[in-house]
Amino acid sequence: MGTQELIPARGARARWQADLALAGIALIWGATFVVVKQALADVSTLVFLALRFSLATLALGVAFRPLPSKFTGGRTLLRGGILAGLCLTAGYVFQTVGLRYTTPSKSAFITGLSIVLVPVLGGGWYRRWPAREEAAGILMATAGMGLMSLNPDTLRIERGDWLTLACAVGFAAHILVVGRYARLVSFQALALVQVATAAAVALAACWWLEAPMIRWSWALAAALVVTGLLATALAFSVQVWAQQHTTATHTALILALEPVFAWLTSFVVAGEFLSRRATLGAALILAGILLVELKPFSARNVPDSNADKM
Repeated sequence: MGTQELIPARGARARWQADLALAGIALIWGATFVVVKQALADVSTLVFLALRFSLATLALGVAFRPLPSKFTGGRTLLRGGILAGLCLTAGYVFQTVGLRYTTPSKSAFITGLSIVLVPVLGGGWYRRWPAREEAAGILMATAGMGLMSLNPDTLRIERGDWLTLACAVGFAAHILVVGRYARLVSFQALALVQVATAAAVALAACWWLEAPMIRWSWALAAALVVTGLLATALAFSVQVWAQQHTTATHTALILALEPVFAWLTSFVVAGEFLSRRATLGAALILAGILLVELKPFSARNVPDSNADKM
């Protein structure tokens, strides 16, 4: 049995399309960071998540309503969708609560450790480990995220850091669950059930885990539309579709582009420039992804010395 996670043999074209789709998700998530940060001044955390996921559930219900034949799978669909939704909710809750006790830069880096946790958890789950290019790409991307996000003067492990590490575990588990069930049921059905589960959990929890607060403003309304429709309904549907064509490890690595796109957004909107260290970090993330994409040291890229003798 091979060392990599098994994926359907759908061809290189489908794999590249999936990778481009995942890069688009990273772009959306990176670009919405500022929007969410501003919105949280007018709403408590779980109320915001409840509204965000509820809007996404409504949008997906309308979008997929003409596709009743896709909603099959019975217990498999419910098991996969609910499990993915619970992992998703855990990731967002731990991340948001952790931000109260740690810096945004440390939170960004620790959350990004999900790209390391995916192959580690996946290795234990599937008994298959990343190929050498994937392992090298993961290490390069992790180092790059550290250079982009961490302040060397504030590397102490705080309470919020442990909470954020739990968030990274939640997001890594979500990628693995989606990777498993995306090949067993339709992506439309799985996307809807997981988002609906996240909405239900957030709605149930916001009344007793926090003091609910909401103050309607244009900034909050815009944030809900952008995050509910683009960063949730569209993004998670595309992720489920893409993971039919690629591995969970590959998915996590492509999503490591999120902090790069977050900086690009800040540069365009606010004129923020990267330091030399952060620029090196962004280059390492891109290099790690290219290493996995191109596999320059893979045996299949080495010309067969006997090929011209056949």
